[in-house]
Amino acid sequence: MPDRPPISSWPDWEARFAAFLRRQAATDAAHDRAHIERVVANARRLMGETDAAPEVVVPAAWLHDCVVVPKDHPRRSEASVLAAEAALDFLSEVDYPAPWHPDIEHAIAAHSYSGDVSPDTLEAKVVQDADRLDALGAVGIARCFMVGGSLDHALYDPDDPFCADRSPDDDTYAVDHFFEKLLRLPETMQTEAGREEAERRAAVMRNFLDQLGIEIGAPPAAERFAPFT
Repeated sequence: MPDRPPISSWPDWEARFAAFLRRQAATDAAHDRAHIERVVANARRLMGETDAAPEVVVPAAWLHDCVVVPKDHPRRSEASVLAAEAALDFLSEVDYPAPWHPDIEHAIAAHSYSGDVSPDTLEAKVVQDADRLDALGAVGIARCFMVGGSLDHALYDPDDPFCADRSPDDDTYAVDHFFEKLLRLPETMQTEAGREEAERRAAVMRNFLDQLGIEIGAPPAAERFAPFT
């Protein structure tokens, strides 16, 4: 991208991104400032394994959830596009170099699992992977139950905790979200480094479910995880 100016003084820019986020009204405890910082850290690690441009990845990672739509809201699938539009308005206001704007907008719009925008650039793929990594592993387990609790979901179905004989219903049971989405994330990863880390974190989640099964008297059979390994 030789025609696009490099960004100097990243600490100053990142302080501006953080200040902007503090002014935004978060509506989902799982998409708070800590989530943003983890995604930025993930994105930086993945950048180190690729040739992705930090001028796109860093602002997109910081701003990817600058508009948050609750998971049970009818416009949830539009959240990433709304965030991309708000981020672009902000970047224009603070004079972030305009040649980088289209790729930043695309990276934000394409990050969402529930959206309908495919990542067409390396930078968008890095940001998408960075965000999805935060839904996996120990943090992913904690976020899953945080959101489930906020939506008044039951922990699990006492008759079939691990969806052995039914389709997952993550609008009712928090544990079902592992089978509906979370354990499927590794196969959606766009970068090799992201996929490797996703597999490691998914193994943590499968171990957790094994232990949960033991504690509730329903040890999971190995084939239960077959679609996710």
